[in-house]
Amino acid sequence: MRTFLASLAAGAAIVAATGAFAAQPVDWQMDLQPAATDIMRQIRWFEAYTLWFIGPITLLVLALLGWCVVRYRASANPTPSRTSHNTMIEVIWTVGPVVVLLFLAVPSFQLLTAQYTPPEDPEITIKATGLQWYWDFEYQDEQEISFSSLMMQEEDRAELGKEDKALYPRLLAVDNEVVVPVDTTVRVLVTAGDVIHSFAMPAFGIKIDAIPGRIEEAWFKAEREGLFYGQCSELCGKDHAYMPIAIRVVSQEQYQQWAGAAADDLAGANRALMAAVDGPDKMAAAAE
Repeated sequence: MRTFLASLAAGAAIVAATGAFAAQPVDWQMDLQPAATDIMRQIRWFEAYTLWFIGPITLLVLALLGWCVVRYRASANPTPSRTSHNTMIEVIWTVGPVVVLLFLAVPSFQLLTAQYTPPEDPEITIKATGLQWYWDFEYQDEQEISFSSLMMQEEDRAELGKEDKALYPRLLAVDNEVVVPVDTTVRVLVTAGDVIHSFAMPAFGIKIDAIPGRIEEAWFKAEREGLFYGQCSELCGKDHAYMPIAIRVVSQEQYQQWAGAAADDLAGANRALMAAVDGPDKMAAAAE
C-alpha cells in the first residue's frame, strides 16, 4: 500500500510539474502521458471516444452470454430449439457493427491524416538513425550539428550534472538530448543502420519504425517546454530495453544560443543549456 501511494504521489507530481519536468513514465501508470502536442491531444481524445463504444459493447456481449447460459441451460431447456434463421436478428448484427465501424473509422482516418500532414512547412529537420543500441541525430539545416545519444550510465551522473533522478530517471536519461524550440514544427527523418528499430515519443504522439535502407518521416510541434522521454519500441536485440530517447524543448532564444555553440562544443552547449533550464544549482557545472 505504501508503494502504491508513493506511485500516486509521483504521478501527481509529474502531472502538476512545469518547466524542465515535463513527461515520463511513472510506476503503475495506466493512462497515456500528458499531451505536449496537438496530435497527442487528438490521440487522447480518440482513446476516450472509442471507450464509449467498447464499454457498452463489452457489457452487452457479457449480458447476452449470461442470458444464454441461464436461459438455455440443459436443465431449463431440455429440448433445444432447431431455429436456423431469423431475419431481424441477422439484420441487427449486420447493420449494427457497420454503423459502429463507421463512427470509429471517420475520426480514425482524420487523425491518421493529421499525423502525416504538418500544418506548416517544418522549420527544423532532424535525421534520427537507430543503431544497436543508441541513436544518432543530425540537424539538417544551417547549423551542422550531429551527435550520438546513449543511455546515461549511473556512474556518469555527477560528471554530466544529472544527479536529479526525478528529472533524469534511471534507464531513460541520456548523455546528449535532442534540443528543439517550443512552438516550432520539427520534421524527423527516421531510419536505421543495422536492424529495425522504432522511434517513439509518447507525449508527442510519435511512434514510427526505423528500417534499414528506408527513410520514414514524422513531425511534431511541442506546445510546452520541458524534458520528454521515449524509447525504442521495436525489439532490436539484447539491449533493446536500454535505448531511450530524450528531447528537450526550450524557448526560441535558448535554442538559438544552444545551436550556435553546439556545432563547435556540444558538451559545453549542453552544460550551458542545463544551467539556464534546470536552475541556479547548475550554474557551477556549466562554468566548469
